[in-house]
Amino acid sequence: MEPKLYVVSRIDGDYAYLKRIDTASEPDDELFIARALLPEGADEGSRLRYEMLEYTLL
Repeated sequence: MEPKLYVVSRIDGDYAYLKRIDTASEPDDELFIARALLPEGADEGSRLRYEMLEYTLL
């Protein structure tokens, strides 16, 4: 599995919306995940790398 890059576009309570930034995607194409899956310190605008079922801050 190759790594994927995301940016946290917005946070709504216990959930975060991620927008993929390493490929061309649709404007409304966002990933909706629980904030508990994000690394500590992740906030709106944070850039993340997803690899091996884990998110890390860039």
